[in-house]
Formats: sequence, structure tokens, C-alpha cells
Amino acid sequence: MENKAVDILLIEDNMNDAELTIRSLRKAKINNKLIHLKNGAEAIDFLFGNRNLEGREHKIQPKLILLDLKMPKIDGLEVLSRIKSDPRTKAIPVVMLTSSKEHPDIERAYMLGANSYIVKPVEYDEFVKTVSSLSFYWLLMNQSHA
Repeated sequence: MENKAVDILLIEDNMNDAELTIRSLRKAKINNKLIHLKNGAEAIDFLFGNRNLEGREHKIQPKLILLDLKMPKIDGLEVLSRIKSDPRTKAIPVVMLTSSKEHPDIERAYMLGANSYIVKPVEYDEFVKTVSSLSFYWLLMNQSHA
């Protein structure tokens, strides 16, 4: 299988929110390689597991992770904790993209090493603008470690 690098890893259990995020990226002309995972267990397996998903080489890490908070199997905070505690993944920018405005969630996410915490806007146009702005910043403007 061909080696496939991934630029954006979207970890989101709500299919409507995932589709909206993907459409927002495309509308903003962000055409980087994106993989959508539906829960925290899939994310852990993708980042640290032994399976070679979609021909992906585990040494090649995503440039950006968009991570939901409330997910089945393994929640976003546990995924974040695993990412930021592993030397292979700790430098990857992780943006929490969630509907939770709860202060304990925000505080815990930053304590675990989140690079940004964004509450998903309810209005479509605002959502598109938010996703395109954060992607533009993290993928184009920000100087990454890689």
C-alpha cells in the first residue's frame, strides 16, 4: 500500500458536525488530506495502534488534530491526554472543537495541553468562518515543528 500522510485528523462522533466541518474546510479552499474518525477509541488506534489504517505510516503524524470533547468509548480529554503525554505526538497542535462551554472542560483541556479550545458556533456561516480561520492559522500561518 502507498504511504499516505494525513494533514488534518478530525475526531468527531456527530456525523452532522463532521460533515459541516469538512464542508467548511473545502469551502475555505483547505484541501489538505483529512481523515475523519468517529470516536476516541478509533483515534487512539489510529495514532498509536499497530494497524496500518488506510496504508498510513505511523511515523508520519498529522499536522493538526481537531478533537471533539464528548464522545463514546474514549472521550476527547482522554485522547488529548494520550496525545500530549506521548513524545511521538505531543508537538501536534490539538484544537478542541466542541459544543461544551463548561468552565471545567475548558480548564481541564488546557491543563492537559490543548493548543486551542473553540466552542462550535451554532449558525452555519459563523461555523464555516470559524473552521476556516482556525485551519488557515494552524496549517498555513503557524510554523510547525515538522
